[in-house]
Amino acid sequence: MKQLLIIAAMCCASVAWAADKAPPSQTPPLKGVVLEVVEVDIYTYVRLKTATGETWAAVPKAPVTKGSEVTIEGPMTMDNFESKTLKRKFDKIVFGTLGGKSAGANSVSAPGDMAALHAGVAKGADTGDIKVTKASGPNARTVAEVITKTGELKDKPVVVRGKVVKYNADIMGKNWIHLRDGTGSAADKTNDVLVTTADEAKVGDVVTVKGVVRTDRDLGSGYFYKVLVEEAKLQK
Repeated sequence: MKQLLIIAAMCCASVAWAADKAPPSQTPPLKGVVLEVVEVDIYTYVRLKTATGETWAAVPKAPVTKGSEVTIEGPMTMDNFESKTLKRKFDKIVFGTLGGKSAGANSVSAPGDMAALHAGVAKGADTGDIKVTKASGPNARTVAEVITKTGELKDKPVVVRGKVVKYNADIMGKNWIHLRDGTGSAADKTNDVLVTTADEAKVGDVVTVKGVVRTDRDLGSGYFYKVLVEEAKLQK
């Protein structure tokens, strides 16, 4: 899917948030000299001078200085990426993780590791006792049903009502929501579903989500999600 998925997370760590690690990407690292640095909430944007010309890159927030030479591990290029935080559109940008000595102690393992992002820097968390009434209508499903009936629901529309327990805004041009309704089990990871949307929400909101179930979604840099709901519209 266009503009999808590195994470926040950069997007979106814990496997309890429905991500599985796959073999690492074989894409060669990107090296360059930093010409410009722009800091935002969870990302560091850098304009690099590379062997093939100038390019913008984004990594999980890390200390980077102008004039330093950096290496971007696991690079993934995206075209026509729009950052709502910066209010800017990039014709081309490379997402990755800062490698080598410049990495710093707080950087995450890979930009595609959305699970790490969701677990580490999501805006708040609400995982207490949750019980939300199931949505109504022919496409209504519980969170557990979305997770367990992927063979039946793949690429089909669903309506899910649940509580927002984690939220990441403006990652890869989308907002990332973890939704729970009290169904399923943490033990087998069927109690939480990831939703991507252009709509805004906040932790604690009870929302009705209308979107499409996608399975085995590759997010790049060796990470993928077994199931998530994309292209979602939210109703509170």
